[in-house]
Amino acid sequence: MLFAVARLSGNVIRRQSRFANTDSSTTLWNLRPNKGATSTQKRLGRGRSSGLGKTSGRGHKGQKARSGNGKPKPGFEGGQTPITKLIPKRGFINRNSREFASVNLDRIVYWIAQGRLSSSPEVPITARELLLSGCIHNVHDGVTILASGSEQLKQPIHIVASRASKTAVKAIEAAGGTVFCQYYNRLALRDCVKGRTDRISAAPVVRKDIMWYTKWSNRGYLAPESLDVMPNVPERWRELSRQLLVYKDQGFAPAKKRK
Repeated sequence: MLFAVARLSGNVIRRQSRFANTDSSTTLWNLRPNKGATSTQKRLGRGRSSGLGKTSGRGHKGQKARSGNGKPKPGFEGGQTPITKLIPKRGFINRNSREFASVNLDRIVYWIAQGRLSSSPEVPITARELLLSGCIHNVHDGVTILASGSEQLKQPIHIVASRASKTAVKAIEAAGGTVFCQYYNRLALRDCVKGRTDRISAAPVVRKDIMWYTKWSNRGYLAPESLDVMPNVPERWRELSRQLLVYKDQGFAPAKKRK
């Protein structure tokens, strides 16, 4: 009787332990990939009865039945001269070229009249305001200001862009405004559009950029005259201007005479 009770209680304990984990919790003993996530490996060359024996599913002879060059590269035409080599080349792509998003002064004046843009010497119009207001649809590699419609400019505006034409600079300053050209690389331009100020913007490193942004005639932000006029100038810009303009006071070393 005791043996029967013990045996019955053992079956109950075994059944309870068997159905103890009926919830959807993941444990070590029920880990398995999702249904359909894995498939049985295709075993080739294991007899004709497997369906993939003899030629292993490659068919009879031919280029695609061979090992190595079974799948040639796109554009391969069986050994004859491909069409990409028959057509002559024309021109080239300059990897150092930059595309600027141009905006005319009449468009900026119209946006200001609608109340979609506003500017002040401390908070000038930048690529961020032009893009968010819909005045331009893409900043590309920077924004350049053009003078089309400059006769409509009757109020002072303050702009900081990548480039500005000489006529646009004269029209803006004649109306009492200011325009300065600041260098932006891709990361600095993205930070400007996103409104990030926690990173230091890059400085020009190419000679033509250094020459452009250190000239007052271009209203470059590293020109000494610009640093005296612009509000809230970082000390880093003044140091960059001093370092990049050292070449003007340096001459060429005399050539050494050959013995």
